[in-house]
Amino acid sequence: MKKIILDVDTGIDDSLAIAYAVHSPELDILGVTTCFGNVSVEEATRNTLVVLEKLDSTALVIPGAGKPLFRGPTKGSTVEVHGEDGLGGVLESEPTRQAERGHAARFMREQARKHPKQVRIVTVGPLTNLAMAIMQDPEFAGLVDNVIVMGGAVTVPGNVTPHAEANIFADPEAAEYVFRSGIPITLVGLDVTMQTLLPLTEVRAWRNSGTQLADFLAGMTEFYIGAYQQMYPGIEGCALHDPLAVGVAIDPSFVSAVPMHVQVDVEGILSYARTVGDLRSKPAAEPNVKVCIGVDAERFRKHFLSRVLGVGAQMRTV
Repeated sequence: MKKIILDVDTGIDDSLAIAYAVHSPELDILGVTTCFGNVSVEEATRNTLVVLEKLDSTALVIPGAGKPLFRGPTKGSTVEVHGEDGLGGVLESEPTRQAERGHAARFMREQARKHPKQVRIVTVGPLTNLAMAIMQDPEFAGLVDNVIVMGGAVTVPGNVTPHAEANIFADPEAAEYVFRSGIPITLVGLDVTMQTLLPLTEVRAWRNSGTQLADFLAGMTEFYIGAYQQMYPGIEGCALHDPLAVGVAIDPSFVSAVPMHVQVDVEGILSYARTVGDLRSKPAAEPNVKVCIGVDAERFRKHFLSRVLGVGAQMRTV
């Protein structure tokens, strides 16, 4: 089993990623760390606990950063995409258990030292917690097996600005610090995630399983698809951004990646938070990131659908 820490800012696609990870026997989830992003860190922690309860999972939840590394709290709103509660309006009650004491960055450092070269960190929100862990322990970057980052848009347009992707935009300084740290990174950006369309018809079919989990996930995902239809008229589904990062942790062959030097623009105006890859045949600096540029979208989607509701529920929908 692959030991992972899942770092989330739990909105809707984070919830799908958590369900996918919990139902994947290849993964040993050491803990789920939370961060601001789609919602506040307090809401992300609450949502994570709620989702895990729906999954009957006792995975540890450790709260982390509530604001960017160097800037003040972000003012952006994702209500239109993730709903007032971050879960598409399906939140009915508070979680019955509490998060762990401590901070996400500390948890990352402790687990890396406890399991040197064995821990994969899958980040599907801002990179603030990870940047803090690197800052706090100079040896940390060398103790982690790999970091899989859902973020960036190296060869395609952004989704917040013409150039910037949401997770990088939320804390570009943290992302730039991580990219410069030497920690091994696989970047699962919009270059590939926008190709992983989950059709509305599949989501509606989830309700046929007759489980509370299926209704819970279907309700939030239908809200998410509704937001996609507003942003991309004519689309009949949503991209599986965060689940693809989990998929790469399970099976790296879902994607093809190339080594590249990538940095984040932290000073520009129109280009602020852009992930800039050196695409020249003779780049000026050594590669620091493996950038995913291709994805076997159909194979990944089938794998995701076979896991997200759990094996038993999926068998009943066939």
